Amino acid sequence: MKVIVSKLEDFPDGDRKIIDVNGRSVGVFRFGNTFYAIRNRCPHQWGPLCIGRIASRPVAEVPGAYKMADDEVPLIACPWHGWEYDLATGQSWMGPGHVDARTYEVEIESGGDLVAEGVAAPATELRGPGGRLPGPYKADTVSVFVEDNYVIIDD
Repeated sequence: MKVIVSKLEDFPDGDRKIIDVNGRSVGVFRFGNTFYAIRNRCPHQWGPLCIGRIASRPVAEVPGAYKMADDEVPLIACPWHGWEYDLATGQSWMGPGHVDARTYEVEIESGGDLVAEGVAAPATELRGPGGRLPGPYKADTVSVFVEDNYVIIDD
């Protein structure tokens, strides 16, 4: 079922519109000439996902020196707990409290008992855009397109 969101001329770049589609709240976002639509419900604890902040992914070539990627799909962060979701796929990235950190055994030895320096373990493989690890949640996305100067979602 096709649902008209708005006229294209009434939907400026960087704007979002939250609409009701058969009892489901859906957020539609515009970035340049690209549109994204995602259900307005965070799969973590059902928060109002589409009123959250939008941001590009931070990227860094060296620790401490980062910039915001402007050529990637933006992320939306749920205003309740900060879970971040890719607007195109709904995939969560690095959810709070679920980023695994490597642990190490610790022993107390006298200085004379040490014979070799510790060897650092290899870093965890980075699997997601911008080096992010995928989270356990995925938000529902909705197809969105422009037809005859109208922004339309296909539910």
